[in-house]
Amino acid sequence: MNASRIEQPTDLDTVRASYDRVADNYVAMNLGDITAYPWLRTAIDGFAVAVQDVGPVLDVGCGPGDITAYLAARGLDISGVDLSPQMIANARRRHPDLTFSVASATDLNLPDSSLGGIVAWWSLFNLPRHVLPQVLTSLAQALLPGGHLILGTHGGDTDLHRTEAYGGIPVTWTTHLYQPETLWPLLTTAGLTPVADLRFPESIAGVPSLILIAKRATENS
Repeated sequence: MNASRIEQPTDLDTVRASYDRVADNYVAMNLGDITAYPWLRTAIDGFAVAVQDVGPVLDVGCGPGDITAYLAARGLDISGVDLSPQMIANARRRHPDLTFSVASATDLNLPDSSLGGIVAWWSLFNLPRHVLPQVLTSLAQALLPGGHLILGTHGGDTDLHRTEAYGGIPVTWTTHLYQPETLWPLLTTAGLTPVADLRFPESIAGVPSLILIAKRATENS
């Protein structure tokens, strides 16, 4: 069992409440539709192939379940977790054949070597910078040898303090921006080997997008 205790962010409840407020609008705006972004979809499709026969997959920060359902349709044994109860309520309503649970990425208590893949699709950028490495280490330990982590996030060098989102709804959270050169050392320190990264000049959020894919090494690699 992943025994190391992860520090809980001081703004966890505030961030949860913010996502609860925006959850219904997020669904109404169809922002989780991966088919609208061909290059993002290509990365997700590659991940699906890489973990197909490795083990079960967990979508960490699954929101209303769009990516979870997309990957399930490609044959993965996948479930989702999210900090926001309202996001999970939407996910269960929209995808009743899949399993979703309310949980923070900082409190998953995943067994070691239990997952073939982990999806962190624009779901970890609210974590304080000193907490993110702890979470990445816990996720890396949960992967089976040969298991892959796909991480999508916002690119940049600063922090954005958001007061509204998804149609002008009031929120309170910080979006931490990262460069690949900053994230890769965190992933390798966590015990993962780089596989690929994709960089996009701009996303729907108006800042660059990053996708990093890493794996837990096998004995022969």
